Amino acid sequence: MPSPGVAPGAADGAGAIAKAFRTGRALWLGDVVFAGREEGRAFAAPLGALPLGAAGGWLGCLVVVGEAGEGFGAEQREFLERYAEAVAGRLRGEADRCAPSPLLDSALRAMGVGSFALAPGTGLVETDQALLELVGIPENGFDGKTDTLLSYSVPEDVPALMSVIEPSAQTPGRRELEFRIRRPTGELCWLRLNCRVCKGPDGAPERVLGVVTAAPVLRRSASDVARIQWLTAALDDAVTVRDVSRVVVAALREPLDADRVALAELLEDRLAVTVLDPPGAGAWPDLWRAEWRSEWPDAPVAALPTLQAALRDGRMSLWPAGAVLEPGLEGIGPGGLAVLPLPAKSRVTGVCLVGWDAPHEFAPEERALLTATAGLVGQALKRAHAYDAEQELATMLQRSLLPRRLPRLPGGTAVARYLPARRGLQVGGDWYDVIALSEAKVALVIGDVQGHSAGAATIMGQMRTAVRAYAVEGHPPDVVVGHANRLLVGMETDLFATCCYVELDMEEGNALFVRAGHLSPLVRLPDGGTEEIAVEGGLPLGVLADAEFPLTALALAPGSVLALVTDGLVESADLQVDEGMRLVREALAAADPSDPGRMADELLGDAGRREDDVALLLLRYDGMRIRPVRAGWVVWRLPDAVMHARRFSARTLRSWDVVAEADTVLLVVSELVTNALVHTQGAVRVDLTLAADRLRVTVNDSSPRAPAKPVVVDWEATGGRGLFLVEAMSTAWGSVPVGGGKQVWSEIVVSRPDPEEEPESAPEPEPGQGAEPPRVEPERVPEPGRTWERGWGLVRDRSWGMGRNRDRNKGRDRTPDPPPGRRIHGRHRDRDQSPDPPPSRNPDRSPDRNPGRGRTRPDEGGPP
Repeated sequence: MPSPGVAPGAADGAGAIAKAFRTGRALWLGDVVFAGREEGRAFAAPLGALPLGAAGGWLGCLVVVGEAGEGFGAEQREFLERYAEAVAGRLRGEADRCAPSPLLDSALRAMGVGSFALAPGTGLVETDQALLELVGIPENGFDGKTDTLLSYSVPEDVPALMSVIEPSAQTPGRRELEFRIRRPTGELCWLRLNCRVCKGPDGAPERVLGVVTAAPVLRRSASDVARIQWLTAALDDAVTVRDVSRVVVAALREPLDADRVALAELLEDRLAVTVLDPPGAGAWPDLWRAEWRSEWPDAPVAALPTLQAALRDGRMSLWPAGAVLEPGLEGIGPGGLAVLPLPAKSRVTGVCLVGWDAPHEFAPEERALLTATAGLVGQALKRAHAYDAEQELATMLQRSLLPRRLPRLPGGTAVARYLPARRGLQVGGDWYDVIALSEAKVALVIGDVQGHSAGAATIMGQMRTAVRAYAVEGHPPDVVVGHANRLLVGMETDLFATCCYVELDMEEGNALFVRAGHLSPLVRLPDGGTEEIAVEGGLPLGVLADAEFPLTALALAPGSVLALVTDGLVESADLQVDEGMRLVREALAAADPSDPGRMADELLGDAGRREDDVALLLLRYDGMRIRPVRAGWVVWRLPDAVMHARRFSARTLRSWDVVAEADTVLLVVSELVTNALVHTQGAVRVDLTLAADRLRVTVNDSSPRAPAKPVVVDWEATGGRGLFLVEAMSTAWGSVPVGGGKQVWSEIVVSRPDPEEEPESAPEPEPGQGAEPPRVEPERVPEPGRTWERGWGLVRDRSWGMGRNRDRNKGRDRTPDPPPGRRIHGRHRDRDQSPDPPPSRNPDRSPDRNPGRGRTRPDEGGPP
């Protein structure tokens, strides 16, 4: 009779069963077509029909259906015939039902097959003697408990065995798995388990029936053992997910002669492909190409039910040549496809696909190798994913603490490099920064906080922010470093920091250095020689609150390269600092300064990640091709202060040949100076800077509050329109904080006549109009020790000609004394209230035309 659940779908199958019953002889058929459980699906499999004899005739037939694509071997036929005899004996009542038939027992033992039956949830199992012999349990030493059998298995295989002993409602009806046991003698053996889960009407598992076979072919040969050992060692060295992917390709593709290998990591409900070999899109199905994003595609899990089932069940699936697969897997393994879930600690971390183009037979040794590889790769992939996540967080933290990009500098090029430490997080205490202080001044800073950890990175971020804040306020280098030192002392941390701060004048090449326990900077001279700059050092930051940090001055020639490094580049366990500095100097001398980026890479070398993190900052000083010209004026708080500021500006613009935009510039100067006088206290200074076709007007005052435009200005308002005028007349304008206050600036594009063109002669006056005789300017004699260029009005003295107002802190608390003979009538509130000059005088001339009296140069304080 047919077995339950098997419905022959062809006449030859039914006829074979009937013929075996009539003749009393076993019949074996190759491929018989059976109707599947789902409508419209059929499958072909070998069939065996064995009659069950009795004394008075035949009781029925034992029908056996084999695996698709595999026939019944001679050994299997012999076993099944003996099994049929034992079943017939049971049916005739000739054997004791409480004990296995001696004939069946001997057959099972001869075949090396043990059987078991268990009820889920009871913790008990019924076994035969053959199974106990496979495990190595004495005949009278088994207590019938599942825990006793599990105690002989390898711990890594216990989760898979538990899924058989305690199946769930979603467990498929048939299970097959390989597992390892360690016998009492210490021998490690592989066993194969096949079982069937019998479910009740409600779908809950009620009974599990299975057989266990010894698998001597699964015992590793010398080559298999070496391969597993190599794989274990390679995965142990693999740190990132990419490293694991490369090891998987090396372990599977060439040794198994496979044509394709894919590895995907399970991230929540999607698969992220980490490697495809071969990497070309043409080697993979069209469905995968449609999902191609950047380097690899996103595996279309929704369209791949085979992968979904493998990830859900955690079982390896082997598909022979000609197997019908969904379109998303058709082109991966037409000759054979292995789908390997990657288990790791009771969950699946990913899946590996191995495909062959030519027909491929999966030998037992190969199946064992794939199973062992999947377990090892799953553990390594989970570990690598955790490492990648940790490093991604550390990298994001490091990038947020270091500058994203360095500013473009007039007259120079700055580049920087950072390498994380070899051990621990890729985040440390090394930092660098390039701070543009003004149009012609830049600050370079490099530092190192003790350690390379998240705590060191936090202190590093705070120190970098503090140094930048103190620098942009306009403090000199020693004050900037002193403030940062007191800040670190006040943090009450056990960490200290080293720092090297450089302020460089890009016009003149003058540099000021401050060193707080850090390595001395290096310089590459234009002739190719290198030197270690002898900068007087101070204590590291965070050691002593009252520590002093002396200044060291040095003039750089155009073509020089300044190098600031941290100790990670020049010091290690086998490299002394002096030797490391010598090697860096040699590399600096040999590098090509025309490409600072390549020069930085050559200084780092090919050593890769080092024991300590490394920061490197290079600046190639080229000098400025076009040097700006400047003029400055300190505004006295007099009723006609705005008038004097306008006169100074008019004289300066005329000396610079700025004519067309003169009225615009004078309007901006008037509004900015008026705003500073009305809304602030203390000193006010106006500066004009001309660089190429850009004129910059800056007004400095002692108030830190930025100017704000009024929200509403109606037609009756008497003020509030000044900033709107500045915004309308300027190409750009803004406000920046400086030491002791703020600076409001305006930039205007100006046009200047070509110096090669001859100026047009002035038209002669018509008769009767009266020509004004030309004025003769008295010769101005410079004071001893100070010179200026005639015609530009640009003072070369570095003190900006502030004269009696050199100390801004002192001048901030009091109003400058008026010159003799003048009285201060109060604060000037409206530039329209200033007295106009007499009509007969030139408004751009000082009221005092007596050359014999003392005069003030345009960049000095006081009225003209």
